[in-house]
Amino acid sequence: MLKILFSPSETKVTGGSFPPISENTFLFATCYPFQKEVLNTYQNYLNSQDDEKLKKLFGIKKENDFLANKSVDIYHDETMKAIQRYTGVAYDYLDYSTLDKNAQKFLENNLIIFSNLFGPLSGGDYIPYYKLKQGEKVGDFKIESYYQDNCQKILDSFFKDQFIIDLRAGFYLKFYKSPYPYITLKFIKNGKVVSHWAKAYRGLVVRELAKYQPENEKSFSEITFKNLAILEIQKSGLKTEYIYEILS
Repeated sequence: MLKILFSPSETKVTGGSFPPISENTFLFATCYPFQKEVLNTYQNYLNSQDDEKLKKLFGIKKENDFLANKSVDIYHDETMKAIQRYTGVAYDYLDYSTLDKNAQKFLENNLIIFSNLFGPLSGGDYIPYYKLKQGEKVGDFKIESYYQDNCQKILDSFFKDQFIIDLRAGFYLKFYKSPYPYITLKFIKNGKVVSHWAKAYRGLVVRELAKYQPENEKSFSEITFKNLAILEIQKSGLKTEYIYEILS
């Protein structure tokens, strides 16, 4: 079965209409004690630090935005599915809401999002709104290292014998390192690797993967992605990298 490793987004939809988080909220229930340790540290930090430290934590300066984020109660706020909570370029182009029910269900079960607060999430896990700048420590807590140290074996067991496509941005590679073969993608335009627009194409690729649901590299390689053409396939150790040219 295909598993897609994906990044979250700095921007998120506020609100929610589902109950607050609990141990049963998450696909990776055995990782919950470690998630809870991070969430406790985050919530205690929100409740105890001055405004300047919290603005740095959130990565925001506008007073109105700051006040809304300061009032987050991670354990009591209502939730929504992670794949609907996150917005931003990749999620805009993925456009989950317009997929058919089969494709949506596939992403809820098989898109694994590496949140900089919650760690590994399935697309269908219910989470509250939160704000945490990418790479920012919560006090002295280096979250990405903590999740890798404590959830690596849990994820290894989950990903065993799965077909893995890793579409994470660089920072989120720190949360988990696959010991199994996996595929990555790179996007080239006018001879240069694109960065910002790579998010858009990752979203478009995930959308097509949800439709076709390839179960091995052969069936993946046969998918034609709009405005993309394979330039080269490079293999190095466990990684197979598909390099695509953006046609327009």
